Amino acid sequence: NGRVRVTEQPYHYSLRRDYVLWALIAVLLGLSVAMPDRIVTFPALVHWPTIQTLLGLLILTKGLESCGALLMLSTRIATHIRNERTLALFLMALSVILAMIMTNDIALFVVVPLTLTLGRIMVLPIRRLVIFEALAVNCGSLLTPIGNPQNIFLWQHSGTHFTTFVGTMLPLFVICAALLVVFTALAFRSVAVGVHATPPDLALNRRLLLISALLYVPFLIMADLRYTALALAVVVVVFLLEAPRLLYRIDWPLMIVFVLMFIDLGVLASMPWMSHAVVSLNLHQPLRLYTAAALLSQGISNVPTAILLAGFSSDWRVIAWGVNAGGFGLVVGSLASLIALRIGGQRGSLLAFHAWSVPFFLLCTSAAALWLWLR
Repeated sequence: NGRVRVTEQPYHYSLRRDYVLWALIAVLLGLSVAMPDRIVTFPALVHWPTIQTLLGLLILTKGLESCGALLMLSTRIATHIRNERTLALFLMALSVILAMIMTNDIALFVVVPLTLTLGRIMVLPIRRLVIFEALAVNCGSLLTPIGNPQNIFLWQHSGTHFTTFVGTMLPLFVICAALLVVFTALAFRSVAVGVHATPPDLALNRRLLLISALLYVPFLIMADLRYTALALAVVVVVFLLEAPRLLYRIDWPLMIVFVLMFIDLGVLASMPWMSHAVVSLNLHQPLRLYTAAALLSQGISNVPTAILLAGFSSDWRVIAWGVNAGGFGLVVGSLASLIALRIGGQRGSLLAFHAWSVPFFLLCTSAAALWLWLR
């Protein structure tokens, strides 16, 4: 019929285990019961350009992921590397680069299955690699306004241009990238890795690759010019005609999560006690705002923190630094970290993750705070 055939993915989403979604639904129901008169205002609390941009990126990156090009290229390169540290550095670099042009969680859906595939071919420390890939995608994604959901929100909310956003985040990226190289060099040995199986044959869907690649840059340009609704409509129509099955496999629960975040946090931020608590933090001072963003991310994750603090401060630059640095600490600091550990499925990952992520967070936030203080 001329349509693109979409292959299945190795990871399967479980709605029953999406605790973040169910928690947000529970909060929404509680707010609806407590303040029924506010229900009609809920849609206005959602920042729809952010939702439209995120959905368009999810569709396009799903196309790039499903066509098999990235997995084929990466497997061919990685299987020619016979040194554990070199392979780890390669996988970290790949994670960083992919996270710059995809959202960090989508990059993980490419890199972690690749790592698990390599684990069936080579003798590798899979658990540690998955942990470092979670750190790497958070590092790469912080540089661009399309790298992660909190950046997409702050980019659209602030109305700044793509290049301005990248320039603002560049110093923080350099700090995090340098730390990532040092940590990776310490965590992995410079020893030869054994190969115990033949690499699998991977098929390339050239038509899906072409469609996704050709639409990607125009979509970003239109989003940067604030024509997000039109850009999303074009993407949806093309995929409905060419690859309709792919649209069913978009992470729709993730979209619902972000809509609910806007509503729940919007209502909570409007409450007098919340306003008083946030105002008392004296967030007009950059270092206080940065510290609040980084630490609050450890409790409620960096996306809700960005949405919440944007309602009390217009300094999107400092908020972006704080919530992105905050994505490194505890596993709840970034949804991407939770996704990485879930896809990896390695025993003992949670404790091992914090053994690396907490020191990384402390060094990253301290160095970034010093930069903000000196500038």
